[in-house]
Amino acid sequence: MTQIKALPIRMSHCRLNQEVGMQAETIMTKPVITIDASATLAEAVNLMLSRKVSCLPVTHSDGTLAGIVSEGDFLRREELGTQRVRPRWLQFLLGPGKIADDYVRANGRFIHEVMTMDVVSASPGATLAEIVDLMVQHDIKNVPIVDRDRIVGIITRTDLLRALMRTMKPAATPPDDEQIRKEILAELQGQSWSGGELIGVSVDEGVVELTGAIVDERQRQAAIVAAENVAGVRQVKDSLFCAEPFSVILVS
Repeated sequence: MTQIKALPIRMSHCRLNQEVGMQAETIMTKPVITIDASATLAEAVNLMLSRKVSCLPVTHSDGTLAGIVSEGDFLRREELGTQRVRPRWLQFLLGPGKIADDYVRANGRFIHEVMTMDVVSASPGATLAEIVDLMVQHDIKNVPIVDRDRIVGIITRTDLLRALMRTMKPAATPPDDEQIRKEILAELQGQSWSGGELIGVSVDEGVVELTGAIVDERQRQAAIVAAENVAGVRQVKDSLFCAEPFSVILVS
């Protein structure tokens, strides 16, 4: 069945390529809201609520980074009745040290008692790809940016969304149909999933029609996305057909 996708706003593919090379210092939030390691838990919670932030880098008195405290550090609290309760057999296996650590985190009154000291951070020159890799690998939402042991910024998922939004601005001058066609073909031919030259592309006043063969239905959406991301595309018409693997014969 023919599928038509209307695209009211086109992303500038050229602009996106420029943004991919951005460094942490170009999108980080600064100055950073921090808290001293000697502050109380109540002070930290009040600061987070009033400033609407989900984490606070923690600093020593000399301004160097000591740790980080986030909403996750306040989930297991005795006041809420949410402290971790482990079976006795597990307590025995873990030993008194780990159980004592759980107690401190559930009952501590000062930030240095509950903060995460093993901070995952990055330098101002880190790329966005490196920042995202850290977030995914360590399952974190915030990456402090540190220069010579001092925090100079922080990157949150919101900062990444803002950077993404900047890539979605439409091109100032829409390209002509032939240029659109060439850019789509170049993108398809650069992707291992596309099947080389099996997918054909035609463009008429910004309306793209994809023709030819695919061997997996998942290639269909990938080809549509490849076309959507080229500046100047208004619609994508899907005229692809799905053939059984190895059933497509190329005729030169």
